Amino acid sequence: MSIKTAKTAEPVFDIQECIKQVNRTLESRLPPADTPPRPLHAAMRYSVFAGGKRLRPLLCLAAARGAGGTIHRALIPAAALEILHTYTLIHDDLPAMDNDTLRRGRPTLHVAFGEANAILAGDALLTLAFEWLADAGLPAKTAVRLCRELAKAAGNTGVIAGQTADLAAEHQPPEAATVAYIHHHKTV
Repeated sequence: MSIKTAKTAEPVFDIQECIKQVNRTLESRLPPADTPPRPLHAAMRYSVFAGGKRLRPLLCLAAARGAGGTIHRALIPAAALEILHTYTLIHDDLPAMDNDTLRRGRPTLHVAFGEANAILAGDALLTLAFEWLADAGLPAKTAVRLCRELAKAAGNTGVIAGQTADLAAEHQPPEAATVAYIHHHKTV
């Protein structure tokens, strides 16, 4: 049984239920693993469903509710944030970047599927995030604003800037300003 708020007919924000709804949205919108090209779609799903707290989608859903919207209407944008975040993790783990071999207790994507497939899966998730925002059924002006905001957060002044600074800082003595810059920019 869920408690209804006085302002809306939607239940009180239930984190576990929101995570389930985000996962159902991801499951229904991502191509099945056996859809050609199979290695690409299997790799995308391997990383998206590798676990994780779904923090970014939860924040998106909570913000939508706080602004008077509904969780249902915000599910596709929330899922778009999650697949963009997954892309950043895939690329961060690559041999040319951090060369990590484990993420969330299992082999990283490039270890499990090969480096080329990992790059392509990350790229596919990045572009799919924008497609989902554009097709989320939101007013055109809102969709454009969301796409622009996500591009800025992910691009050369956002996550990519943070990753570039992270690479440049390797083998250098840590400086507080550099570490703060990296952390700020790599956190979408």
